[in-house]
Amino acid sequence: MEGILALCVMALLAAFCIRWAAVRMRMQAPTRAAVIIVFVLVVLALWGQSMRT
Repeated sequence: MEGILALCVMALLAAFCIRWAAVRMRMQAPTRAAVIIVFVLVVLALWGQSMRT
């Protein structure tokens, strides 16, 4: 349960950081939902790879 909660917190933090950096670089910021979905998919894929080895 703690792992899922940690994943949610990290996804929210990643969304904030990516959107903040995009605004600072005067780029078009992606939506928060898009960043969270991509972050969760990448983390789950990496976790799956670590389970295989």
